[in-house]
Amino acid sequence: MPLNAAQWQKALAGDSLRPVYLLAGEELLVLEAADALRAQARRLGYAEREVLDVGNHFDWDDLARSAAGMSLFATRRLLDLRLPTGRPGTEGAKAINEFCANPPPDVTLLITAIEWSSKHEGAWTRNLDAAGALVVFNAPKPHEWAAWVGARLASRGLSATPDAAALLAERVEGNLLAAAQEIDKLAVLRGEGVGARIDATEMEHLVADSARYDAFKLTDAAFAGDGGRALHILAGLRAEGDELIALMGWLVNQLQLALRLANARDFAAQARAERLWPAREQLFRKALRRAPREHWLQCLARAARIDRIAKGREAGDAWLEAERLIAAIAEPRAASALA
Repeated sequence: MPLNAAQWQKALAGDSLRPVYLLAGEELLVLEAADALRAQARRLGYAEREVLDVGNHFDWDDLARSAAGMSLFATRRLLDLRLPTGRPGTEGAKAINEFCANPPPDVTLLITAIEWSSKHEGAWTRNLDAAGALVVFNAPKPHEWAAWVGARLASRGLSATPDAAALLAERVEGNLLAAAQEIDKLAVLRGEGVGARIDATEMEHLVADSARYDAFKLTDAAFAGDGGRALHILAGLRAEGDELIALMGWLVNQLQLALRLANARDFAAQARAERLWPAREQLFRKALRRAPREHWLQCLARAARIDRIAKGREAGDAWLEAERLIAAIAEPRAASALA
């Protein structure tokens, strides 16, 4: 049975590692769990780590070769296999099954996947769970957010009243990364270990409004496929008096990035060249799966037209056209959005 987050903490606290781990689910939580496992591995004498990035042309024989390889320093080794989609395919499932059936001594395999649902599970995950541990990290449900914020605050040596935790949860709009950043900021601003609990009034003054509308959140929501949120942010930007010309500059920049990634023969290599951190790499990876290269060319052409309208060089309603473009980025199948 997959472990939950609480069980994971207990499992990691032991004096040995299991032969194989699969950490899957919400990206922030998976990345933090993987960091914790790597730190524990270092404490336990795992002096070598090899990273295997599973891309379109990944050779699954590399896993067997790495597992069978000799340590340069006769130490324990950690194989860090990044499987973003959570789908190893037939060859990958076979390679993982073979590792689980006969794990090499002094080698631990860590697999991380940041796309996950019950549909990903199969014989390979059951074999992996039997040989090691499968841990699924889910984002808090709406009614769990205040409790999650409270626990996160406690992990940073802070304490807050229920009203204060609920206020912070509301401000970050269910965004785990924003919540984590704000809590880390609180630890710096207020200081860890301060005795008094943070109340709602103090939280109001300490925490920036992470729900504020801005161009970065707009493009992230659009490329994530969340059209409703993206259009809501666009309306907020307009209400706040933001200039559409400046907004279009950033949107064109992101569409050009999407097009470069779409044109790349090796997505992972191009993402590294663009210096995308993991969250944004996955954001664009998912977006490009929703539409072919031609769609992003069309979106870029539409953005250029909106820029001309906003500058008075072409007739039309620039904000209305921007709404249509955002809808098309979020949901390419809505062909009428670009009509």
